[in-house]
Amino acid sequence: MNTTLRIAKLELNTLFYSPIAWFLSIIFLFQCALKYTSGLQILIGYQEVGGLQLQWLQNSTISVFGLQMGLLGDVIRKVYFYLPLLTMGLISREVNSGTIKLLYSSPVKVSQIVLGKFMAMMTYNLVLIGILLIFAVATTFNVENADLGFIMPGIFAIYLLLCAYAAIGLFMSCLTSYQVVAAISTLVCFALLAYIGTVWQDKDFVRDLTYFLSISGRAERMIYGLISTNHVFYFLLIISMFLAFSVIKLESGRTSKSGLQIALRYVGVLIVALTIGYFTSRPGLIGYYDATRGNTQTLTPATQKIIKELGDEPLEVTSYINLVDGFYRGGGEPEQRNRDLDRWEAYRRFKSNIKLNYVYYYDVPAPEMELFKQYPGKSLKQIAEQYAYSFKTDISHFLSPEEIKKVIDLSGEENRYVMEMKYKGKRTFLRLFYDNERYPTETEVGAAMKRLMVKLPKIVFVEGEFERSKDKTGDRDYGMMVGMKTNRLALINQGFDIGGVNLDVEDIPADVTVLVIADPRRAFSTQALNRIQNYIDKGGNLLIAAEPGKQSVLAPLLKPLGVDLSEGMLVEKSKDNGPELVRALLTKQAAGLSKGLLGFAKDSVGVSMPGVLALSYGNKGTFSIQSLLVTDSRVSWNRKGSFALDSAVIDFSAAQGDQRGPFPTALALSRKVNGKEQRIAIIGDADFMSTGEMKRWGNANGEFSTQLFGWFTKGEFPIDTSRPDPIDNHINLTYKQLDLLKVLLMGIFPGVLTLVAVVFLVRRKRK
Repeated sequence: MNTTLRIAKLELNTLFYSPIAWFLSIIFLFQCALKYTSGLQILIGYQEVGGLQLQWLQNSTISVFGLQMGLLGDVIRKVYFYLPLLTMGLISREVNSGTIKLLYSSPVKVSQIVLGKFMAMMTYNLVLIGILLIFAVATTFNVENADLGFIMPGIFAIYLLLCAYAAIGLFMSCLTSYQVVAAISTLVCFALLAYIGTVWQDKDFVRDLTYFLSISGRAERMIYGLISTNHVFYFLLIISMFLAFSVIKLESGRTSKSGLQIALRYVGVLIVALTIGYFTSRPGLIGYYDATRGNTQTLTPATQKIIKELGDEPLEVTSYINLVDGFYRGGGEPEQRNRDLDRWEAYRRFKSNIKLNYVYYYDVPAPEMELFKQYPGKSLKQIAEQYAYSFKTDISHFLSPEEIKKVIDLSGEENRYVMEMKYKGKRTFLRLFYDNERYPTETEVGAAMKRLMVKLPKIVFVEGEFERSKDKTGDRDYGMMVGMKTNRLALINQGFDIGGVNLDVEDIPADVTVLVIADPRRAFSTQALNRIQNYIDKGGNLLIAAEPGKQSVLAPLLKPLGVDLSEGMLVEKSKDNGPELVRALLTKQAAGLSKGLLGFAKDSVGVSMPGVLALSYGNKGTFSIQSLLVTDSRVSWNRKGSFALDSAVIDFSAAQGDQRGPFPTALALSRKVNGKEQRIAIIGDADFMSTGEMKRWGNANGEFSTQLFGWFTKGEFPIDTSRPDPIDNHINLTYKQLDLLKVLLMGIFPGVLTLVAVVFLVRRKRK
């Protein structure tokens, strides 16, 4: 060990007795300072503007140090240029000068030479890490409540990356006596390790092999604060493998061995590294440490609880991927399978026996794709073959429509890319969505898992009196919010089951969680009324949505509940919208339903209600009644008389019977019936969850609708995956202070380092 340390010290002296090491350190410091201060300047700009721009200060630590625009991401993208300039002469310099022969003839072991030179590079890498630590320390002063738990794993990852690059560069230096060739070869090897993860990804065995060898993304995953043993082992294996390669190469010049023997030694080292890498990357054998404040890189407690309740029984997830579906390209190809594994890693961390299967097929996709209209005169098979040729894949790898139907009938999912989850004989679907995220998030995955274990909450819509449709997606109907399978926020994707009932011919199902009566256009029959009243008397949950002009239809149901629908209609004065559009504000009770609604309430974002009735109630009766939505008395009032919706101006008129005041437009009723809590919601507008309002920008309708149904399940659904608000949301600098910081980091520090380098090199030259 003493010999190894002496070699390391000599190599370190050689390194710092040349200008290149000092020059690279100064450039690295200046580059980091430039990126760091640029990030702070952007955040200070947002802070000075204030208002809505303050939202960009959320997670300021990530903004300054993160992967996309932050310091650590910038270092990872550029640092690979530094190491070849340092490692290119580690061995090639000895070969070129002839001193390698002296080393061969000395009692020093080759392994000691390699380890000594690598330890010198490890020490220099610590110098670069020390520079990064300067900015980490500065951030504790510059960013209020900076998250050091986010920063430190990223710096650790960069150190591992630097050491891996050094080991690769050391081996390349063993292969040639020309330093420039060694440097270029090192860069080529870096590029190969970064690119190899994209090679032959459509072949199962090769995919796993090349993906393991790929260095791309390894350090990036740790930059966000999550350290996992499989990535740490990867870097250690890469370092060990290339150091072993270096030893083999140098020993081949010292001893006489055949080319076959040398090749077998290389292969043996590679096989050992791959074997260890395989076992250390198996789910269940991976250790994790989330260093971030609030464990932001870990599943929320709600999802962890669901996974824990799954127990030891395996969970099988089968992806059915349609070649001619719009989701195939950019996510469904076999080449993208490892990305899918990455998406499931957070769940397999807590449940290692999640088995992922993939089935590829082709069939007529969703109607909106208009497939045959795009390819007139062609059969489905011909179109599929054209797709396969375009995507450079083999059509024989895809099941035909007849073959896939023997496995599963996906017509109910319109043959889209969908995942089927199986657990203890139960099945449920997990879908992809038409939004920027595309894939299910923790909320949807958690809901699907929970559906496999509990009695499903069932929402039943009353049909038969021309109520709002749960299936149609017209502006007045509920299809988008209730059952549109490609809408992430649809109730069907948040854990709810949907059903319908015609009360003239059917009884209300016994397993209903909440019965919905939405804007019936004609009076209920006596039989239907009796069924509803009997359901209420037994303690059933109920949602009633009314509309102006039809108060008499719902009056027989509301009177016994102690709620009245006002005459006339609420109006609101607005320069942008018609008077019939009222934006009701969330009350404290409504804001308490979810963190999302609390945010809307703080920002005074309301629920848009075009054509809404004021609700009134007394204190008599068995129900406890609370308001969920109320109007803004400053701009809205109740108008009893008629008025033209397209009138240019509408003003309050007491003479015409107008009434001011904050009016409730949504009520929550609750009482105890037979030892169970009964919950009833009454809404003065049936449009609050219509497709038209879901599409309207700047309202809280979607979140309010989802959480209102969650209220009926007592919080069982939807799954709450919200996290605490970040507290690193303020920069403790002004522009003038930032200018001083720039002088310090980009001027004084590099200047001092340059002065130290000059003094050191001049003194060395004199000696």
